Amino acid sequence: MGQTITTTGPSAGSKELLRDKAWARWTALGLLAFAMFCSYVFMDVLSPIKDLLQSERGWNSTAFGTMQGSETFLNVFIFFLIFAGIILDKMGVRFTAVLSGAVMLVGATINWYALTDAFIGSPLDVWFTNHLNHIPVFDQLGVSPFYEGMPASAKLSAVGFMIFGCGVEMAGITVSRGIVKWFKGREMALAMGSEMALARLGVATCMIFSPMFAEMGGTVDVSRSVAFGVVLLMIALIMFIVYFFMDRKLDAQTGEAEEKDDPFKISDLGKILSSLGFWLVALLCVLYYSAIFPFQKYAVNMLQCNIEFTQLPEGSFWGSEAVTYIQYVIMLVVAATAFAGNFARDKGAKTVLFFISVLSLICYCWMGYQAHSAGAIFAVFPLLAVGITPILGKYVDYKGKAATMLVLGSLLLIACHLTFAFILPMFAGNTAGGVTVAYVTILVLGASFSLVPASLWPSVPKLVDAKIIGSAYALIFWIQNIGLWLFPMLIGKVLTSTNTEIETKVAAGLMTQQEASVSYDYTWALVMLASLGVAALLIGLYLKVVDKKKHLGLELPNVTDTTAEKEEIEESEVKSAEG
Repeated sequence: MGQTITTTGPSAGSKELLRDKAWARWTALGLLAFAMFCSYVFMDVLSPIKDLLQSERGWNSTAFGTMQGSETFLNVFIFFLIFAGIILDKMGVRFTAVLSGAVMLVGATINWYALTDAFIGSPLDVWFTNHLNHIPVFDQLGVSPFYEGMPASAKLSAVGFMIFGCGVEMAGITVSRGIVKWFKGREMALAMGSEMALARLGVATCMIFSPMFAEMGGTVDVSRSVAFGVVLLMIALIMFIVYFFMDRKLDAQTGEAEEKDDPFKISDLGKILSSLGFWLVALLCVLYYSAIFPFQKYAVNMLQCNIEFTQLPEGSFWGSEAVTYIQYVIMLVVAATAFAGNFARDKGAKTVLFFISVLSLICYCWMGYQAHSAGAIFAVFPLLAVGITPILGKYVDYKGKAATMLVLGSLLLIACHLTFAFILPMFAGNTAGGVTVAYVTILVLGASFSLVPASLWPSVPKLVDAKIIGSAYALIFWIQNIGLWLFPMLIGKVLTSTNTEIETKVAAGLMTQQEASVSYDYTWALVMLASLGVAALLIGLYLKVVDKKKHLGLELPNVTDTTAEKEEIEESEVKSAEG
C-alpha cells in the first residue's frame, strides 16, 4: 500500500507499548473513525429532507443553500481553520479531539432547536426574524450568511451549522494526526483507508435514515432527523473521551510529549504561493470538491424533481421502517465485502468477496427502486468509492499517473452532471428507466470521487518542501472551504432564479409548498457544476504539461524500487508464516 513497514516487533526497547498491540491500535482507530462517521452523518442530515424543510418550515432553495453554505463560513472568513491547526499544535491530539467533539455537539444542538416546534413563536424566533437582515461589511462584500427575508429557523440553524463546521474541521485534522501517532511504521495506509471508508458511509447512512426519522409514525417532524444526528454526535464525544484516556496511557508508557508538527507560519506562505504546481493542485481541489459536496446537499431533491416516485399505499411493506433497516444492513455488506476484497491475499477469497459485494449491490438497488426512495437511491454514492479507493491508491503508489487520474476524474465528473441535467429528465414518466440512469450515474460519480483523493493528496508533498507540508495542507483546506461555502448558496440562488414561476404559483395559491418542493428544474444548477468539471479538466491538462516540463514527479510512483522490494519480501515472509 505504499507504506514501508519499518517496525515489525515492539517499539524501541524491550518494553511493549500499547500501540504495539494490534487490538489496541485498531481500537484507537475505531474510536476515531466512528467519531468521524457520526460527524459525516450530521453534515448532510438535512440534505435528503430539503423538500420537507420547504413544506414544513418555508425554506425555499435560497434559504436552504445559504444555511448549508454557512457550515464553512467561520472557517473561511474568521480563519478558524487556521486557529484549529494552532490549537492542535499547542494542545495536542487528546485535548483537541475532545474539544472538537464538544464544539460539534453544541452547534448541532442549536441546529436541532431551530427546527423544533418549540422554536416557532418563541422570543428567539421573533428576534431572528427582526435581526441579522443586514450585516455591515459582509453584505457589501456579498458574503453574508444571512439575508433579509430568510426564515428565522434557517438563520438560527445556520448559526448552529457554523459552530458545527468549526468542530468538524478541527476533528478532521485531529483524527489524521491521531492515526499517524498510533500507526506510524505499521499499517498506515490501511488505517487511513479504513477511516475514510467508514466516514463516507456516514453520507449513505443519513440519506437512508434521515427521511425515515422525519416521517416516522405517519407525522412529519424535521427536527427528529436532526435529533438523530445529535445523538450520534453525543456518541462521537464519548468516543473521543475514551480515546483521550487510551492516548494518555500511551504517552505515559513512552514518556514522551505528543508529536507535533511545525505550526502554520505566515512566512511559509511565500514559499508555498510561489509554487505553480501547488496553485494548480489547490485550484483542482476547490473546483472538484465544490462540484461534489455541495451537490450532495441537493442530490436527493434533484432526484425527487426528475423521477416520478409512486406514493406507496398505507401499510405497504416497501414503505415500512423494516425495509430501511434491511437496506442498511445490505449496504454495510456491500461496503465491507468490497473493501475487504482489496486486501484478501487468496484469489479465491477475493473473487468470492467481490461477487458477494456485487450481488448485494444489485439487491440493494432493487429494494431502493421498490421503496421509491430518492434518499436510498443516492445512498449508493459512496459504495463504489469504498470499494475502489484502495485499488486506486495502490495504483498511484506503485504505478504513478496521479495527474492523469485527476484528468480522468474531471471527465467523469462532467459526464455525470450533464447526464443529470439533460438525460435523466428524458425519462420523465418512466420510473424504472429514470431510477436505472440515476443509479448508474451516481455510482460513476462515486468512482470519480475516488480518483481525486487517491491522486490529489499524495501529490502535495511532491510540490512543496517537507518542512512546510503542514502549512501547505492548511492553505489547501482553507481554499477548499471557500468553495464549500460558496457553491451551496449559488446552487440555491440559481434554483430560485430559474424557477420563478414556482414561487409565483405558491403565492397565488395554485401550488402547495409540498408540490413546489419537488417541482424544481435543476438543469442550470447542474450545468454550473459541470462547468466546474470543465475548469478542473483544463487545469488538470495544464498540470500534466507543467509536470512534464518542470519534472514535479506527479506521474511517478510514490513507492521506490527499493521500497517495493522490501514490501515484496515482507509479504512473502507473511505468506510463508501463514503456510
